[in-house]
Amino acid sequence: MTFSAVQSEIRPVQWNGHACVLIDQTVLPGIYRTIEIRTSDQMATAIRTMIVRGAPAIGVAAAFGMVLGWQEAPQDDPITHLERVAATLRATRPTAVNLFWAIDRMLTVARREPSFARLEREATAILEGDIATCRAIGEHGLLALPAAPERLRLLTHCNAGALATAGYGTALGVVRSAHREGRLERVYADETRPRLQGARLTAWELVHERIPVTVLADTMAAHVIGRGLVDAVVVGADRIAANGDTANKIGTCGVAIIAKHYGVPFFVAAPWSTVDGNLPSGDQIPIEQRDSEEMRAIEGVALCPQDVEFYNPAFDVTPAPLITGIIVESGVYAPGELAAAGQAQLGR
Repeated sequence: MTFSAVQSEIRPVQWNGHACVLIDQTVLPGIYRTIEIRTSDQMATAIRTMIVRGAPAIGVAAAFGMVLGWQEAPQDDPITHLERVAATLRATRPTAVNLFWAIDRMLTVARREPSFARLEREATAILEGDIATCRAIGEHGLLALPAAPERLRLLTHCNAGALATAGYGTALGVVRSAHREGRLERVYADETRPRLQGARLTAWELVHERIPVTVLADTMAAHVIGRGLVDAVVVGADRIAANGDTANKIGTCGVAIIAKHYGVPFFVAAPWSTVDGNLPSGDQIPIEQRDSEEMRAIEGVALCPQDVEFYNPAFDVTPAPLITGIIVESGVYAPGELAAAGQAQLGR
């Protein structure tokens, strides 16, 4: 494919005044297409089937799902209808806390100022705020990276880029900032089975921006890190507990263990909206179980015998002691500093 139809800046969620336009991430990298989402049920399906994915992007999409829900609501009782829409959207992806944060924010606004225009403004503010947040994460992350060597080799897992946010990305926001400042030699992108978000999406983003990227099979991380080819690991997050335990795409914990063993710094990049201060530790983070078909076959080609059993958790939890620093829009914190920093953030 060519990138002629792709915007210079990747924007996976956009609003055109009456519908939400999503990049269909299920068909990348071979096909670039957008889909107009015109109803709240369509938005729920898009989130559930991963047409839109990544915790921040899911939150933004859900916010516009609430706007669409208001458009559908009966005039005599729009709030009751919107609460039903909120319940439907909440049920789509249980691990990504940004989903719940955005829905709750939209419901609060709807109860206080019940109008389409007000909800549209709030969803747009969530979208624009996420882009600004990602750029701030990129800048703080750039300062947190090792001082040497001058040009760094960074490894990432899954896709925490522009496609996973409203734009720019969290982990890939750090990558983009490092590339801009001439501090990046190469990105190693884990393929990230079973949905291959690293091979399909992270590689697509980086090739689009001409950032050097090498795709690795997930089983290669220990070899590459052990040979000294990686200077730091930067990943995203779907939910971070108060103690710093972090849920991210399945396989992240294994990379963190490898990085710890070889003395390579391991960073998590995510907005404050991904931090769930109500959960004391990662033991309480709900882990989504995905359909076994994702593991059984790729594009209809069977990989395993028909009658084999599967276990397909979408996420794992990386314990806080394995994490060097958590990069948010206000700075970089050791996991043990996160709770106090979060309280200070709420008090601003």
